[in-house]
Amino acid sequence: MADPFRVRVTVRGYELDTQGHLNQAVYLQYAEHARWECLRAAGIAQDRLIAGGVGPVALEVTVRFQRELRGGDEVDVTCEFRWCEGKTFQIVQDFTRPDGTPVASVTGVGGLLDLTARRLVPDPRERFRALATDPTPMGL
Repeated sequence: MADPFRVRVTVRGYELDTQGHLNQAVYLQYAEHARWECLRAAGIAQDRLIAGGVGPVALEVTVRFQRELRGGDEVDVTCEFRWCEGKTFQIVQDFTRPDGTPVASVTGVGGLLDLTARRLVPDPRERFRALATDPTPMGL
C-alpha cells in the first residue's frame, strides 16, 4: 500500500490560543485543508463536485491530541480514505512533525451528498472514482 497523501502546514501566530499553542479548532481546519488538497490532487476540484451534483460531508469527527504545536512549527497532515461498503467511508489523518514525532490524529466518517436529493449517494467510492482524473491519492 502506498504512503497516504500528505501536506505540510506552518502554524501561524493568529491560530494560537492564550496558552501559546495551536487552538484546538484549527486542527480541524488543517485536516479539512488536507482533505481538499487530496481531492484536488485526484483531479476533483469543488467546481467538478458541484457540476457532478455532489459534495462531501462529515458525519463524525474525533480528534486525539498528543503534543502541542506552537507558532512557526511545521506539521505534516496526512489524508487516507478507507473505503467501506455502503454509503460511508472513513478518513484517517495523522499530524506529525517533520521528524516523525506524532502530534495529533483526526478520524472521521464521511459520505458524499447528492445535492439535489439531499441524501447520501449509495456508493461514494465509485462516484469519486468517476469524478477523479487520478484516483490514486484517494486510494482508489
